[in-house]
Amino acid sequence: MEYETVIGLEVHVQLLTKSKMFCSCRADYQYAAANSRVCPVCLGLPGAMPVINRKAVEYTIMTGLALNCQIPNYSKFDRKNYPYPDLMKGYQITQYDLPLAVGGYLDIRVDGRDCRVHLERIHLEEDVAKLQHRPSSNGDSYSLVDVNRSGVPLMEIVSKPDMSSAEEARTYLMTLHSILQYLGVSTVNMQDGSFRCDANISLMPKGATEYGTRTEIKNMNSFHSVFMAVNYEVERQRKVLEEGGRVVQETRGWLDDRNITVSQRSKEYAHDYRYLPEPDLPPLIADRAWVQEIKDRIPELAPQRRDRFASQYGLPEYDAGLLTGSKDLADFYESAMDQKKNSASLEAFAKNVSNWMLGDLSRLLNAENLNISESTVSPAHLAELVDLVDSQAISVTMAKTVLEEAFSSGEAPARIVSDQGYTQISDSSALETAVNQAIDANPKALADFMEGKENAAKFLVGQVMKATKGQAKPELVNTLVNQELEARKTAPPPVTSP
Repeated sequence: MEYETVIGLEVHVQLLTKSKMFCSCRADYQYAAANSRVCPVCLGLPGAMPVINRKAVEYTIMTGLALNCQIPNYSKFDRKNYPYPDLMKGYQITQYDLPLAVGGYLDIRVDGRDCRVHLERIHLEEDVAKLQHRPSSNGDSYSLVDVNRSGVPLMEIVSKPDMSSAEEARTYLMTLHSILQYLGVSTVNMQDGSFRCDANISLMPKGATEYGTRTEIKNMNSFHSVFMAVNYEVERQRKVLEEGGRVVQETRGWLDDRNITVSQRSKEYAHDYRYLPEPDLPPLIADRAWVQEIKDRIPELAPQRRDRFASQYGLPEYDAGLLTGSKDLADFYESAMDQKKNSASLEAFAKNVSNWMLGDLSRLLNAENLNISESTVSPAHLAELVDLVDSQAISVTMAKTVLEEAFSSGEAPARIVSDQGYTQISDSSALETAVNQAIDANPKALADFMEGKENAAKFLVGQVMKATKGQAKPELVNTLVNQELEARKTAPPPVTSP
């Protein structure tokens, strides 16, 4: 039997506010000493009264507007009851039937196809405490509770089950991640839990109208993990069904080191949480003028910037997508483009800047685990490097050396070229000796050329470039090598003495 895959994602986003959701405790808990960012509200002590964080509400509304949601005039907070040890009050303050944003959609592009993923809702809640599991000396284990994270503003973006493949799920997440980054509402750092995802996955017979039993996958901390976890779970469920079994509604965890999902607990239904209106908080009334003011502050987002880069700079869609996927990367690129000074066409310059950023510069940054915003090579320096190559002051090979030195020292490329004498050699008379020496030193390559093996000439060009440390003009070297080889091919054989 053929099955259709049905995927819906729940994305939890820690909001970038100074204080927590319902108290004045600092929200920057990641590097603080355990239980140092706490107060009676965080600890759930009797009589402690919550107060709504206005900035968190504003960020949630902004996100909803950016994702084409409707912002109701009236929303409210609720109590979600469940008995987990990371929940200090014994319940979580969240939103249930009347969230801050409803509906909406996110357009994504997968393998050249445009897809629309509809949203169910976006609601606002508080994060829970963090459990640290430790082994004891007698072989048992115990858990410690760090309350610092408890109460941090948490926005949950719930999609409809519109996705049908792991690639669609990954692309949706990456697109959403970039939009939130552009909005500035979160650090969206997956490693520290600021951007985390739960995937709901089910299979149903092809052509059926009723969804199959779904499982929820947790503990995914990268786009790659989501991709792998979804693919694994789809195949696991398919195998269960094909063997005549029944998929159980449950929560499963993803084990990154083993590339498998494992059962954690049975999946609760909404009524299991015994939702009830939060009595200590007033309803939220979204003033229309305030909502419009928030909407007016939404910047150009990744999808729009991608399309603009393609039209304004003539970039291929692939390049434009990669460059605009990160706001920092896109900002760096535009800053470099503003530094164009040579006579090269805009499209040629734009493509060259893109190639250097996505190629050699990214390689250097990745090796040091640095973000583009931390690059010692500034946008102006990169533009200068491209200008040096375009004007034929240095070769591409030499430019790679210059970039590495600029990355190491922070010096301007032009200064490095001047100080190190890296100027490109374009004088044919100065290169003829190097060409002849390369041919004389490689008789096999010469013999191969004489036998019609054209690749021998390319080998010799490489030898000349190596001998001149990349400073020779490649086009000139190619011409001189081929001229000398043709001359030797047609030259009469040397006369030998009897």
